[in-house]
Amino acid sequence: MLLAEVALDRRRFLSASLVTSAVALTHETSAQAAAAPAREYYQLRRYLLQSGPQNGLTEHYIGDALIPALSRRSMGPVGAFRLDIGPETPAYYVLIPSHSVEELVTLDLALGKDAEFLKAAEPFWNAPATAPAFMRTESTLLAAFAGWSRVTPPPMAAGTKRVYQLRTYESPSYGDHVRKVEMFHAGEFDIFKAAGFHNVFFGDTLIGARMPSLTYMLSFNDLAELNAHWAAFSGNPDWKKLSADPKYAYESIVSNITNLILSPLPSSQI
Repeated sequence: MLLAEVALDRRRFLSASLVTSAVALTHETSAQAAAAPAREYYQLRRYLLQSGPQNGLTEHYIGDALIPALSRRSMGPVGAFRLDIGPETPAYYVLIPSHSVEELVTLDLALGKDAEFLKAAEPFWNAPATAPAFMRTESTLLAAFAGWSRVTPPPMAAGTKRVYQLRTYESPSYGDHVRKVEMFHAGEFDIFKAAGFHNVFFGDTLIGARMPSLTYMLSFNDLAELNAHWAAFSGNPDWKKLSADPKYAYESIVSNITNLILSPLPSSQI
């Protein structure tokens, strides 16, 4: 009888210990989640234009209608850029951050119910087929990297005009894509910092063309600084070591790179 009581007490003690451990682990995990910054999502829009009136019409739409409407919805900072060097110019790019995927994918429907937006957007929003405001638009949905969870605008000194570099890496397989994203977290972020880059955002493509892919943006004072920082990056011993790791062999995990040079529109918040 005594042995049975001892066994019962032991089972009760073990059950209580497991419950206590589970509660402690739950609290610890919840605290870690609360402490971690919320990851953003991005809609990256590209407006393909034809030289002529479409440029001014689209720029006014972005600056006078779209960005103010996004600000009223507490979405921002919003980046607005002109493509300076890259294929298919003229083109404008708009980067829209949000903590909600649903907010991004239903954005145009919501804007269509915003009377203030519709009034400001009228020439662009309802341009006739005989004089369209743009040729085509394309949108990509991205999720911020865990290690760079938010848009980081560069410091903006009065009277300065910065240069932005938008780079997209395509991978031959999803496994290779996952390894390339992992490579940034395995040391590449630190190498960017050591080389003097200003990182704006890093995003994993959720919906878009030419997947699997990732896109990120860097900012510089000018093209001379861009070239100098990339030279410092490629010569960094930590980069040489990281890129020599067979797991991250660059030629096998990145099959194509798109490299664009942008300048900010006057309305850009980035």
